[in-house]
Amino acid sequence: MSKPKYAKKMPKKAYEKELERLQAELVDMQRWVVETGTRVLVIFEGRDAAGKGGSIKRVMQYLNPRSARVVALAQPTESEKGQWYYQRYIERLPTAGEIVLMDRSWYNRAGVEKVMGFCTPEEHERFLEQTPVLERLLVEDGIILLKYWYSVSDDEQEKRFRSRQKDPLRRWKLSKTDVASITKWEDYSRAKDEMFERTDIDEAPWWTIESDDKRTARINTLNHLLSSVPYERLEPEKVKIPDRPSADDYERPDKDEFRYVPDHASTLK
Repeated sequence: MSKPKYAKKMPKKAYEKELERLQAELVDMQRWVVETGTRVLVIFEGRDAAGKGGSIKRVMQYLNPRSARVVALAQPTESEKGQWYYQRYIERLPTAGEIVLMDRSWYNRAGVEKVMGFCTPEEHERFLEQTPVLERLLVEDGIILLKYWYSVSDDEQEKRFRSRQKDPLRRWKLSKTDVASITKWEDYSRAKDEMFERTDIDEAPWWTIESDDKRTARINTLNHLLSSVPYERLEPEKVKIPDRPSADDYERPDKDEFRYVPDHASTLK
């Protein structure tokens, strides 16, 4: 499939209107997933600061967290290092009627671990051999598996890094490993190319999302996700809200008996 032509920047009004429509569809999709017991696993990968987190946030925004969750694992513990590599990820796969969004996944071994020397060449090669087998097993067992790669240009990545550096609310997103991706850009490119060559299988293909424009990337993510799950719109059960009965036999305690948080809001202009 040839690379599509993306608009340079999606207009804000068009973005907000389409985002609302797609998020409403996601709510419908989740209802179908729950009712049918479907399992959906979505893997979000890509370079640092490529926009994965923003897309995940828009997918999750209105979903019921009881049947949809984000998996974003920290570095493995000493105990986890002694496990089969995939074990801690498999423990978090979706159960019936559940959607799981993985903010990075077992593909850490093909990217940052490979480039930064956190795994041996033998471990990396074993990963490339085993991953297609694992993913075929997941799909054969009925899991809907989607793999998204967010592609960001080197100039845009550096721009986002510098923005994070100045923003106290997002400074935590900038680590030494993230910064190293600037000087190791070509190493990451070669690792990604090899990963695609070995793990882009018909049963679980890689889908690339151009993400220099975050709005475009988010809309394209939601639209493709919806098109990849064969859901049907199910009418929600009608709920009748009853009239509130009078509280003839209840007397509310005096407010002075309770502790209230200070009204900081009233001090603001």
